Amino acid sequence: MAARLTSLAAVIAPDSRLLVLGSMPGAASLAAQQYYAHPRNAFWPIMGQLFGFAADLPYPERLTQLRARGIGLWDVLQSCERQGSLDSTIRAEQPNDFASLLQQQPGIRALAFNGAKAAQSFRKMVLPSLQTQPIPILLNLPSTSPAHASVSRTDKLAAWAEVLTHLD
Repeated sequence: MAARLTSLAAVIAPDSRLLVLGSMPGAASLAAQQYYAHPRNAFWPIMGQLFGFAADLPYPERLTQLRARGIGLWDVLQSCERQGSLDSTIRAEQPNDFASLLQQQPGIRALAFNGAKAAQSFRKMVLPSLQTQPIPILLNLPSTSPAHASVSRTDKLAAWAEVLTHLD
């Protein structure tokens, strides 16, 4: 039987303008209680290249770098059942409370989905409940996961550069 997993808390500043959303942290991230903790995940190297900081800074300093640029981190799912770390094994999904978050964070202008599963779950389970609120721009970006190896890091970096246009 698959374990019931709970996502990490949102990392967000009062002036955040962009929220990067994964589906559910993988086993390495949950064990470390850090977003994108798997050593082969391209998220931190990509953020470091885009924003000019070292990807190997201590985790709290990496979070500070993102918050200083108006970027928050969270997951679409609050909890789910999953064996291992693959999105394809996610079952019994429960979404996070985006209606409350977006009311509390009115400066968020864009949501950047880190992979197809995050975007799919958001559109299916969250978007219908937000119809009475202004919807931020939705950016579908390639997963930074090492499991998504069909897209090169160079191509991922080029796609993720789109977030820069939503931070002005």
